[in-house]
Amino acid sequence: MKLVTYERSDSVIQGGEAGIVVGDEVINVASLLSQYSNATGKHASFSIATLGLMQNAEVGLGTLKDALRWLETTGEKATVKRNAISDVKLYAPIQRPTSMRDGYAFRQHVEAARRNRGVEMIPEFDKFPVFYFTNHQAVIGPGPMEVMPEHLKKLDYELEAAIVIGKQGRNISAKDADSYIGGYMVMNDWSARDLQMEEMKLSLGPAKGKDFATAIGPWLVTKDELEDRRIPSDQGDRYDLTMTCSINGKEYSRGNLKDMTWTFAQIIERASYGVTLYPGDVIGSGTVGTGCLLELNGSKITDNLWVKVGDVVTCSIERLGDLTNTVVAAKV
Repeated sequence: MKLVTYERSDSVIQGGEAGIVVGDEVINVASLLSQYSNATGKHASFSIATLGLMQNAEVGLGTLKDALRWLETTGEKATVKRNAISDVKLYAPIQRPTSMRDGYAFRQHVEAARRNRGVEMIPEFDKFPVFYFTNHQAVIGPGPMEVMPEHLKKLDYELEAAIVIGKQGRNISAKDADSYIGGYMVMNDWSARDLQMEEMKLSLGPAKGKDFATAIGPWLVTKDELEDRRIPSDQGDRYDLTMTCSINGKEYSRGNLKDMTWTFAQIIERASYGVTLYPGDVIGSGTVGTGCLLELNGSKITDNLWVKVGDVVTCSIERLGDLTNTVVAAKV
């Protein structure tokens, strides 16, 4: 399934509702579950926000699948609220994650970034999957992204994938960790490089160079949609999914999700050591190789190219969709 948080033109609910993308339409989750419960007597109640479905993903997503099968077989389509996807506003699938971590899982990106700075590959990269916490209250979905003047000094995109935790767990082993993943989505870890480079001279961060916006979306894709692209291993699953990023329609970045050196399962194992992970927590993969302008400029593939006001940036991952943001100047 493809889960969205969206707003209908006639919606009276602030902040969006949960929906399921089926073809070119969005089916309203609350309407579907209400009709399903009335027709079958099977009670199904979740928050109208997509995050509510993640509170117990195994039960919630299972119930949604049953309701969709019922809808397909009954022909009761006219009674369930639905809209053309082109007629709705999409928000981030998880608008206010319970927490947000971002990994550093692609060796190609790390090697290139360090080589461009004239330093050797750091050996600790191979010892454990590292991550940092970012601002889970500054999440955006598709659409405009406001930036302040200081952000425009070397504004950069970062092409990533992200997962949403679907059930609570602590001290999770890598061999079990994939069962804690509720779904996958595209992530753009927007970065103000000028701010980031200054603050990281103090051996802290990244923080201020990252905290203004992280884009996720356009929808949350459940694992069953990706099964034919899954590459299993004893350290967790990888997926053969092409990743690209374009600015104003011109492609600059291309990679593949299967090239993660550290799997999401290994990142979950590290993140959950002595710490409880909760449904709705978001974890990013880190930037795929060639997946940002900092790396491309340093490798002389591009020449001091940075994102500017008016640019349309689209991060895409096969099966996970196209996440498009337009950069706009904030009113100050």
